[in-house]
Amino acid sequence: MKVIGVTGPSGAGKTTLSEFLKNMYNAQVIDADKIAKKLSNDVNTDYFKEIIKLFGKDNLQKDGCLNRKKIAEIIYNNSEKRNQLNLLTFKYVVNEIVKILNQLRLENNLEYVCIDVPLLYEAKMEDICDIVIAVIADDEQKISRICERDNIDKELAKQRLKIQNSNQFFIEKADYVIENDGTKERLEKKLKEIMDKI
Repeated sequence: MKVIGVTGPSGAGKTTLSEFLKNMYNAQVIDADKIAKKLSNDVNTDYFKEIIKLFGKDNLQKDGCLNRKKIAEIIYNNSEKRNQLNLLTFKYVVNEIVKILNQLRLENNLEYVCIDVPLLYEAKMEDICDIVIAVIADDEQKISRICERDNIDKELAKQRLKIQNSNQFFIEKADYVIENDGTKERLEKKLKEIMDKI
């Protein structure tokens, strides 16, 4: 079972690439963001409790769930809180991913597992991947995709990108880099070239 890490900045096309791996190569996709969301939606998890400790109960909604919009505003404007939240996320989400991988290895019927992790290097997850593919794109495309996906304006999308790693960071670190210029056909072709080498 080969573990393929997929990473890159927001709006570059990680989800699309992961979908291609799933559809073209029957890869099981583990989405770090979805795991983080699931764990932070469950008021009984240690992750949820530690987030409340970090941000305070005034960042809860009336139903007791996290007010994600308020927390997002805080972390995009406060690097200390952002780093603290990232450390919590790495601790609990990486743990969960390792558990899932161990279970999949026991089942032993998969050729590929894809882990979609935006902060793969910060979470030191490259060590559990056989290869890492980074997806990058130019800023205009990333901004346009973020605006469409998250239903936010351009300025907010630019702010989000400002606190993320540059394309160069991923180019220097990843085993393979795919520049996603917007056409799915080309993305698919570039992935196929990489998978043929693997």
